[in-house]
Amino acid sequence: MILNLLKRSVLVATLFSSAVFADLQRGIDAANVGDFATAISEFEYLASNNYAPGIYELAKLYENGHGVARNYQQAAALFQQAVDLNYEDAMFSLAVLYQDGNGVAQDNQKAADLFTQAAKKGVAAAQFNLGVFYTNGIGVIKDYELAIDWYTKAAAQNYTLAQFNLALMHFEGLGTQKSIVKSYIWNTIAEFNGNKAASDSRKLDERKLSPSEVKLAKEQAETIYQQIMDGKYIDDGRRI
Repeated sequence: MILNLLKRSVLVATLFSSAVFADLQRGIDAANVGDFATAISEFEYLASNNYAPGIYELAKLYENGHGVARNYQQAAALFQQAVDLNYEDAMFSLAVLYQDGNGVAQDNQKAADLFTQAAKKGVAAAQFNLGVFYTNGIGVIKDYELAIDWYTKAAAQNYTLAQFNLALMHFEGLGTQKSIVKSYIWNTIAEFNGNKAASDSRKLDERKLSPSEVKLAKEQAETIYQQIMDGKYIDDGRRI
């Protein structure tokens, strides 16, 4: 009897999950074509059922003023509801509101805390922003080594701004031994992703390296980039 009840509960949960995902997708599709009335209806229904992705999407509509009057306070309140449900995208978005002081009192420490939560759950943009915070001592104690750690995590997810900043850290020797070769490597990887500033920096790096160093650095950049694209990049002997 217990087994039957357990199986039934799993089946019901699966059906509910499929249904809410379909509602979520309908809402997203509607928003993408400008049908915000339908999007709001779908997201409000999902929010009433405490479904974090639906709450998050509704918050984004309020944040951007799509289909409703822009209301940062309402967006912040909704993001917080989704954060309370452990939804990482909401952690990132609420952190940005705290960083900018939109809908909430400006608070860099709170922003850093939320970026940290999102970063630990693998949000590349949060990892990058946290790297910037540690580089500049925003809401946290300045720590170049931690900044490099977070830039590296984001870079491993092919986040080009993190790749570019990682090159700068190696070029300046911040939190690590100064290395023009590593700066060249990360600038090259960011350049592969279309980063013009990285392309310009890579050319400056090249002037400081010998032809043999450039050749080796190019090969390393290509290898690392392929590892990143395959989701297999390893730094200092550990999986990022």
